Amino acid sequence: MTVAIWAASAFCGLAIAFQLASIAIAIVRCRMPAREVPPPDDAPPITIIRPVCGIDNFVEATLRSTFLLDYPRCEILFCAASARDPVVALVQSLIAEHPHVPAKVLVGDERISANPKLNNVLKGWRAAAHDRIVMVDSNVLLPRDYLQRLLAAWTFDTGMVSAPPIGSHPSGLWAQLECVFLNTYQARWQYVADTIGLGFAQGKTLFYHRGDIEAAGGLRALATEAAEDAASTKIMRATGRRVRLVDAPFPQPLGERRRGDVWDRQVRWARLRRDSFPSFYCLEAGSGALLPFLAAIFIAIATGYSVIVAAGAFLVIWYGAEMLLAASAGWHLPLLYPLHAMLRDAMLPVLWLEGWREAGFVWRGNAMSVDEGDQAKPA
Repeated sequence: MTVAIWAASAFCGLAIAFQLASIAIAIVRCRMPAREVPPPDDAPPITIIRPVCGIDNFVEATLRSTFLLDYPRCEILFCAASARDPVVALVQSLIAEHPHVPAKVLVGDERISANPKLNNVLKGWRAAAHDRIVMVDSNVLLPRDYLQRLLAAWTFDTGMVSAPPIGSHPSGLWAQLECVFLNTYQARWQYVADTIGLGFAQGKTLFYHRGDIEAAGGLRALATEAAEDAASTKIMRATGRRVRLVDAPFPQPLGERRRGDVWDRQVRWARLRRDSFPSFYCLEAGSGALLPFLAAIFIAIATGYSVIVAAGAFLVIWYGAEMLLAASAGWHLPLLYPLHAMLRDAMLPVLWLEGWREAGFVWRGNAMSVDEGDQAKPA
């Protein structure tokens, strides 16, 4: 029994230490800047490509933010697969409202991969007038200094700059749950990886030099993986350059979410991570509070201490630190945060197993698979 107690104590102590260390890193990296970053005097020209598809929550606000950027040399290309998509009319109205902004909408769907997003942005990539290209999803809310902050993250050994989404403006239980997945769990660990030199791109924001992608084979090279962000990460690592994350990442307003939508999205991301980076995905089995919490309960029972006191102390330390991160970064922090986070951590082992169970998923009406050779098709 003594060996088991020592083993449980060591595991629980290490888990808490990793939790606190990761939160300390994220607090430093994710705190909002005190003021907007001004454009540099020698601001390089940049093309923004925004793929659009359907009417999402807050879509008018997120797309409008593209026209409000404080940057002197920028063109904006909105890409839609079909002229019948209702979002096209919204984009055209925003372009008409801002005639001083060089922006246009491109329509067409050339299939070069199983990834519908990659197929959609291809025409924008070809039409881009500038070497520096940012691909940013339509549901990201861009601050006025968005491009300046991307440029500030670029250093001598950088191959690309990215940013994870930060859930904001949730409505209802399931949107609150998605916030605790996106913010204090997934974004936190992405910043830990980036800080130790193992940055992973995330498709919400991808900032490239066009020549680097063209040298690797162009956008078709991004089709070598089911997700373009995973392919981008591997391309940069193969050339000895780093993927870097922007400090203080950008919000994704959520609105209302349904339980199935949140679950399906997390399963899709789990299967994509398992397929692209299986060794790192294996480590996810030990993430979350469930296993160290059970270890703390075992220690209390085995040593005769109060289970209630042990459980309470563990939960205060574990989730109190996460709440401190959310407060420091200015992220959404609900009153019942610990309950949402405990539900998340109870789901993590099941999601991890789901990631291994099969390869298929549905994304925006397209049935896809992470199995090599599978093609996307209408669902």
